[in-house]
Amino acid sequence: MSAPRYKRILLKLSGEAFAGGQDFGLDPATFTRLASEVVQVAQSGVQVGIVIGGGNIIRGAALSELGVDRVTGDHMGMLATVINCLCMQDALEKHGVYTRVMSAMEMSKVSETFIRRRAIRHLEKGRIVLFAAGTGNPYFTTDSAATLRAIETGCDILMKATNVDGVYDKDPNKHSDAVRFDHLTYTETINRQLKVMDTSAIALCRENDMPIRVFNLNVPGNLMRAASGENIGTLVTGGD
Repeated sequence: MSAPRYKRILLKLSGEAFAGGQDFGLDPATFTRLASEVVQVAQSGVQVGIVIGGGNIIRGAALSELGVDRVTGDHMGMLATVINCLCMQDALEKHGVYTRVMSAMEMSKVSETFIRRRAIRHLEKGRIVLFAAGTGNPYFTTDSAATLRAIETGCDILMKATNVDGVYDKDPNKHSDAVRFDHLTYTETINRQLKVMDTSAIALCRENDMPIRVFNLNVPGNLMRAASGENIGTLVTGGD
């Protein structure tokens, strides 16, 4: 395996991935498998920050459609990300690594409150940092939270792990003729309305020149390959 290319990465994981084969809930086997992948990268010398969605437990936007106040629903979704981060923290620490959960909402009994300088210091010390509760504000997705934390902590790249091997021109699960892109620019991604991340997150990456690597984490070893700079999945950068 090649040596790591990046000093510091932000890994964005969808909450749905943690349900395993179920529609919702927590699958311990999935946490264990993903934790082993993350630990391999961290032990190679890469500083790792993680943002996890909460869709396997609850989604604020979906609650809003059912009549729940949008702000209340989004706060519930933020709490779901805290649960996922605590589960991931437990799985990581069983591998003997040091971690910190840092929440955008104050909850000192279970996590530290996010402070940028403290987060960077944790990363510098080799601790895996899990950023919970999104941005702490309603109407923002965990995609935006991942982008924000990547920029704030000076990451070299934002890595979005999905269940497909990159970005396609249409849903590859529904269309057999879907074409995968090796490389896209931020503007192409927005103009084509490709479902990489939400538009505000892509725009923020463009404004701050934060590259995005989209890849399939269900393939063993892919995270290490991505951290080593291998051309897997789809890379989204500037060049507009």
